[in-house]
Amino acid sequence: MAMNVEGKTAIITGAGSGICFSFAKLLLSKGCNVVIADIALRPEAEALLSQYPSTSTGAKAIFQKTDVTDWAQLDKMFEVASTHFGGADIVCPGAGVYEPPWSNFWHPPGAPPSKDDPSSSRYALLDINLTHPIRVTQLAISHFLSHKKPGCIPHITSVAGQAPFFPTPVYVASKHALNGFVRSLAPLESPPPSYHHLPKIRVNAVAPARILTPLWTENPEKMRMVGKEPGWVTPEAVAEVMLGLVEREEWVGGTIMEVGKTVREVRAFDDPGPKGGGNNVENEAGYQDEMWEGLKRRFEGV
Repeated sequence: MAMNVEGKTAIITGAGSGICFSFAKLLLSKGCNVVIADIALRPEAEALLSQYPSTSTGAKAIFQKTDVTDWAQLDKMFEVASTHFGGADIVCPGAGVYEPPWSNFWHPPGAPPSKDDPSSSRYALLDINLTHPIRVTQLAISHFLSHKKPGCIPHITSVAGQAPFFPTPVYVASKHALNGFVRSLAPLESPPPSYHHLPKIRVNAVAPARILTPLWTENPEKMRMVGKEPGWVTPEAVAEVMLGLVEREEWVGGTIMEVGKTVREVRAFDDPGPKGGGNNVENEAGYQDEMWEGLKRRFEGV
């Protein structure tokens, strides 16, 4: 069910910066309207909105301020897409965080700098990285069914969806879970014969290695874990693969495409992992000592 994006409409969470911004920019250049759903916009995203105003005769970009942990605000994205463009054809729940200090396994809730509140019984990281894409996928499926048309839901997972990493175990858990979620929805693209009248819905994903975005470069605590040869991948390269998730016939539902030094499909079973594709991410030697030191201090009651 390859979809030509020209004349279509996309909702993209997290498109105020990084990979999702690059995906939004690429879609707009191909004639696709975009609802940019994010909590804030970087200057480059503000410039993009100016380049594709709602009064344009061609592709249009609209900003909808969205906190992806608030389900009512996720509903609003679809309302905006319907009001301005008659609905969405592509929905990318791309917003994500890389285990920040304010929601981090090694800084338990209630222990600064964590802002996770023990009384809330929630981790913000999981609300953003896992609950949000699951909920957006539910909403997108309902949207496509109610509009009686096919749709694409490209997700953003990570090489961390296959590889363990001691410093960021909750992030790793969220991406492992998202891989399984995407693969489980593969049948939506090919309904059984008795349900052939249902619209085809493609759910697939891109799995980048370490990406050169402000998420890394503007956060010193993250840059400290980067080795001498980080092997950066550009967000533009990832966006091109994401476009392929929508437009290419062979990247069917359930497909996960890894993007690093090479681009390859990640198999569900017996896959060699990121190293097998030449996409291993190296880290600064000794970075894990911080985790051990933290455990030692708690053990000693310091």
